[in-house]
Amino acid sequence: MKRRATCALAALVMLVVGCASLPTPVMPADEYDPETYMIPDPAPMSEPSALEPLGPNAKPAQSGAATAATQPQAAPAATPPVIVVAPPPPSPPPAEDEQMIVLLADLQRFGTMQNDELKRELAAATQSFARQRTDVNRVRLAVLYTLVRTSPQDDQRALQLFENVAKSAPAASPIRHLAAVLQAQVSERQRAVHDEQQKADAAIQKLEALRAMERSLLRDRVRSGGGGGGAAGAGGSGR
Repeated sequence: MKRRATCALAALVMLVVGCASLPTPVMPADEYDPETYMIPDPAPMSEPSALEPLGPNAKPAQSGAATAATQPQAAPAATPPVIVVAPPPPSPPPAEDEQMIVLLADLQRFGTMQNDELKRELAAATQSFARQRTDVNRVRLAVLYTLVRTSPQDDQRALQLFENVAKSAPAASPIRHLAAVLQAQVSERQRAVHDEQQKADAAIQKLEALRAMERSLLRDRVRSGGGGGGAAGAGGSGR
């Protein structure tokens, strides 16, 4: 009996001790009070590392660049080449020195030709000058005019062509210098011809004057001789 009482007493003591050790209950905070009610921040989700496997059987993740590098890229479509056929550039005109050499060769060749050959060259040069009115063609045609000289106006035509070259060609152009020299020669020859013509005209005038004087003397002599013979005949018949 005493043993049961002792056990009951021990159980009661343990119950009292256990109740004393329980924590004091906390009243719930007012949800409308900002000081007592706080919403807990959500815990950030941890992202798996690119170098760490996600599971025992997972493969390591690869970056986008590595993935793109491993994938085969489609080859670009081959574009057929476009062939553009450009027209050949026009041949540049010969340099002025080359034109000068050709012109001098032609002038030297003209000096060895006969009159019929010069006429053919004159016709060809006239046609060339009609197509291209260049200074070289002007000089060539002018020289042929001075060599052929089918009319008294040929020298004047040549001088006019040389004058046109002097007006159109640059001051330092060798063709202009050549035209100036030829123009001076033609002018000098034309002046010499004019002087010779004047001298010839003067000689003809002197000759005509001498002939007129001779005729006048013959008339006077005839008149004087005829008058003396008539007077002598008249005196003899009177005797």
